[in-house]
Amino acid sequence: MPVRPTAVRSALPALLAAALTATALTACGSGSGSDPDTLKVSFKQSTDNSIKVMDEFLAGIKKQFEKANPGKKVELVPIKAPDSEYYTKVQQMLRSPKTAPDLVYEDTFLINSDITSGYLKPLDAYLAKWPDWNQFIDTARTAAKAEDGKTYGVPDGTDTRGLWFDKGVFAKAGLPADWQPKTWDEVLDAARTIKEKVPDVTPLNVYTGKPAGEAATMQGFEMLLYGTGDGTADPLYDTATKKWIAGGQGFKDALSFVETVYKEKLGPDVETALDPNIQTIVRGDLLPNGKLGIALDGSWLPQDWLEGSGHEWPEWSQKLGLAHMPTQHGQAPGKVSMSGGWTWAIPSKAANPDLAFDFIKTMQTKANAQKWYIANSGIAVRKDVAEDPAYADAQPGIEFFTDLVASTHYRPAYPAYPKVSTAIQEAMEGVTTGDMSVEEAAKAYDEELKTAADGKVIEK
Repeated sequence: MPVRPTAVRSALPALLAAALTATALTACGSGSGSDPDTLKVSFKQSTDNSIKVMDEFLAGIKKQFEKANPGKKVELVPIKAPDSEYYTKVQQMLRSPKTAPDLVYEDTFLINSDITSGYLKPLDAYLAKWPDWNQFIDTARTAAKAEDGKTYGVPDGTDTRGLWFDKGVFAKAGLPADWQPKTWDEVLDAARTIKEKVPDVTPLNVYTGKPAGEAATMQGFEMLLYGTGDGTADPLYDTATKKWIAGGQGFKDALSFVETVYKEKLGPDVETALDPNIQTIVRGDLLPNGKLGIALDGSWLPQDWLEGSGHEWPEWSQKLGLAHMPTQHGQAPGKVSMSGGWTWAIPSKAANPDLAFDFIKTMQTKANAQKWYIANSGIAVRKDVAEDPAYADAQPGIEFFTDLVASTHYRPAYPAYPKVSTAIQEAMEGVTTGDMSVEEAAKAYDEELKTAADGKVIEK
């Protein structure tokens, strides 16, 4: 299962919620219960039956752990569901000691919702005694840190984002094979050149609107927003005052970029751009078939093209080039990336928390972490793995995306973030369809933000 951005938690009808509750309870059997010798590990199983990366990795860790801990057994509890359903099932399981697993896979996108609900256990006491925690890069260490300053999860990798471009399309358009734009204008100029010289190709894809969900917010808008200003402060959230930031000039500039892409017909047609399956369309059709010039997208794409994926594209590394996303005007640090990922967390109602952390330590040895990053097309969050030549050489593109970790940003994924993200998607969709001007979309966002953040907003 690739580390991918995720959709906002949907509000399920009562009947479906009840069905999911029943499924969750059934999936976890009698829960952790009181058996001190059985560790229950819950994880997200891919809905694609051909992708068993996580299943195979955890099966190997289970074997290692049981051999090193005679008398202890690991029970793997897969949850096979789309993202929004997975989150709902996990929350249902975490509410009771009868159903709570000992270890659970949590997305950094929504982990704070479970922290705020009291479903997860702070790990600081364990981390203080674990020397390997010092090998984790600082940005990753804060990925599962809550507003209370405590850490509730151990990341198993991260992801970064940049510009993928088709070398064949670039050659036809007369653009360089070593393309590296320094400003937003240079990105748009390249797209305009492709539109003129290679008219049968979509010049540039920037995810947008509510159907794309968090991909629109993170791969699209935030890759723009975090490239505005001087890069010294978070443009979405002020940590000092614990308030969200209303849409200022940088916010409007990011919306203007999106508006330009679709107004000038540099992106997919609006109907395709707002198709809920747009990510699958980009990865499974447009890029492999040479129909897209530039894609603002993530480091995980190659997993879809590896042998055994069902969508093999072995020549992708010869066909595609990589460039970092520049800041708006080329101002320092010159490039932008956003990062997310998943963490392993211990439920507050877990029966065997100590054993659960021992399992985390087994998963996160240098050797096991490196094996996982490579299998998952993930990006290392351990410094010793990132510096290992065997990791850097394991797959084309890994070194490029790993180097972006030093200058990446994590979303302010506090409890209000899913609502804030939805408000951003709505603003993007407004300028994409032309139903709103940039000013109108920014104003609508500010109104939505006040509700999402319970009034805790810094006006711009």
